[in-house]
Amino acid sequence: MSAAERDDEPVTVVLTVNGEARTVSMPVSRTLLDALRDDVGLPGSKTCCAEGECGACAVFLDGKVVSSCLVLGVEAEGHEVTTIEGLSSEGLTDLQEEFLKAGAVQCGFCIPGQVMAAEFLLRCNHSPDQAEIREGMAGNLCRCAGYERIVAAVQATAARRGGAQ
Repeated sequence: MSAAERDDEPVTVVLTVNGEARTVSMPVSRTLLDALRDDVGLPGSKTCCAEGECGACAVFLDGKVVSSCLVLGVEAEGHEVTTIEGLSSEGLTDLQEEFLKAGAVQCGFCIPGQVMAAEFLLRCNHSPDQAEIREGMAGNLCRCAGYERIVAAVQATAARRGGAQ
């Protein structure tokens, strides 16, 4: 059996997603993004570039933001995965509310990844200035060009949480 054939053989993996153990059978070659969307049933992380360049598939892996298109599903076993669904499991977060207030949600495609990146930034820096927000959000692309509104939403969230200038 060739290596490629072995990669297509399903393996059983236990993923901890949003605090819940999920047992899934998947090929070794399946990305975490595809496992979350197709095997776990959480479509919030978006499939876009498949190269880790756009940020649409951002999730937390052990509390750090990662491009789930670059992580194999089997690599996430034994780690905590948090998706946009888990971040907002009890309704909209304050950050999501500020995105809406600022008009930062246009087509909505990039928003799950934008929110995950912004949440990570705010957890690391409670009071980011505009330059720090832009730098922290640099890996997330918005085709509708809502960057000014996204920055405003992140600033408003920082202020709301008591950390902004």
